[in-house]
Amino acid sequence: MNLRWLRAAAWFFSFVSLQAQSAGYLGFDRNTYPGDDNLKALRQTFSYSGYWLNNPPSEHTNTWTGHRAAVESAGFGFLVLFNGRVYAELKSVAHAKKVGNSDAQAAASAARQEGFPAHTIIFLDEEQGGRMLPEQKAYIYAWVDGVTAAGFRAGIYCSGISAKDDGNVVTAEDIRRSSGGRHIVYWAINDACPPAPGCSFPTHPTSPARSGVPFAEVWQFAQSPQRKDVAGRCSNYNRDGNCYPPGVSPAQQLHVDLNTATSPDPSHGRSH
Repeated sequence: MNLRWLRAAAWFFSFVSLQAQSAGYLGFDRNTYPGDDNLKALRQTFSYSGYWLNNPPSEHTNTWTGHRAAVESAGFGFLVLFNGRVYAELKSVAHAKKVGNSDAQAAASAARQEGFPAHTIIFLDEEQGGRMLPEQKAYIYAWVDGVTAAGFRAGIYCSGISAKDDGNVVTAEDIRRSSGGRHIVYWAINDACPPAPGCSFPTHPTSPARSGVPFAEVWQFAQSPQRKDVAGRCSNYNRDGNCYPPGVSPAQQLHVDLNTATSPDPSHGRSH
């Protein structure tokens, strides 16, 4: 076989492999359901949508309930989310384990009720960053074990930013390091520019590994509203501080958080 051809083939396959590693899929998440009428316009930009199984942070209701079929029919994949507990709610390690298991059952029950298939990845929303305290880790791992035992896969949404006031701990790394070999899918938040591109809608998004968390499968790179203390150097946000998607009038106030993922259906939550 011609040596020149072999070298060319090796270069080509190496290039394809590199491209695959750097490829990402653009998606959005938000606390409130965007409405059936906006799904078509949003699908022009995004491959997948966040989907809450319980009340999102600071919300008293969950407006996503009952809309799974509409979201899937519009062509979206899913980022399935369950809002977890904050440290103040975890009184002790023993209590945290009990609550974690109970919340896991609630997450699995809600996922079944919404029609998500077995093995869908459910992401636990961990809003607090830095080094996780023993009660927090007990809660997280009890939740992971419970969700896995219920026939789903466990993921976690957590900080991918180095906590300068806590020994430069990165929450995603801290959770992974103490996970005891548990299989957890990581959705890292890092909206600091760089590495984040700000409120932008790239046709070919970069890999989540560029977030600074090399094992992340999802990267949230922009939030609404813009966090001035973290993302103050980022551009393209609206004057009101929010990130608005193309094809939807800013007058609707339909602000979004932006993500890149290794799959167009990061939770593998589609029914077919």
